[in-house]
Amino acid sequence: MKLVLLQPQLGYSDEDNLGRIKSALSSAPAELAHDDIVLLHERFEPMGTRTGYEQEMSELARSLGCHVVGGSHHEERASGAVNSGLVLDPEGRVVGRYDKQRPYANERSWVGPGNELGEIEIAGRRVLVLICADFWFSDLFARAERLPDLVLVPALSVTRKSTPDYSRALWRHLAVARAYEFGAFVGVSDWGYPSRLPELSASGVGGFADPTLVEPARLFAPIGDRAVAVHELDFDKLAAFRQDRVERGFFWKKLPA
Repeated sequence: MKLVLLQPQLGYSDEDNLGRIKSALSSAPAELAHDDIVLLHERFEPMGTRTGYEQEMSELARSLGCHVVGGSHHEERASGAVNSGLVLDPEGRVVGRYDKQRPYANERSWVGPGNELGEIEIAGRRVLVLICADFWFSDLFARAERLPDLVLVPALSVTRKSTPDYSRALWRHLAVARAYEFGAFVGVSDWGYPSRLPELSASGVGGFADPTLVEPARLFAPIGDRAVAVHELDFDKLAAFRQDRVERGFFWKKLPA
């Protein structure tokens, strides 16, 4: 299984952003297969309907021939707007849903908390999707029914700092800590720095945390200036890592209640 992470520039319209995503994917250095996963970003289109968003994501999944974790968009519902996303299989069918539980900063003026935690299964692997700021709340991990093999984070890493360094350091350390604690791969897709939208100044924190590695410099692989990064997920190595920690009494066999 391959995981494709993205970090293009955030544009001025939903058409710009979806176009940048497609352009980045067209330059991906690997062929995509049925069980592979493409992770999109938080909020890549303005406020819209579920119908339009679902159609775009379904078409993208079918064109790529793999699973798509569709980032998020601000969706109007009868009870009010939420920040929400879908998971699509290679046939374009919806196989999972997730909402942002903890809207962040100014976002609280636009959306309220959602209810659906993003626990899904892809190709027999347990996946937990947490939108951006939700990744920072350990109680949301505790709500999951099963220990995830893969944690995916669609992000829009807004910052009040003048450079992205602070946010990048925080996200890097948290991703490594989550990966090690839960014995899971962690993938983050974000928007590149600097942003084309000053009011949404993303820091480019996207990257991949692999707890099976021992070289400190490789525990987190940032996407950096690339618009796309592809990672092979070796679940045999992950199982061996977990077993070693179980034998040493240093691992959750299940998530804490």
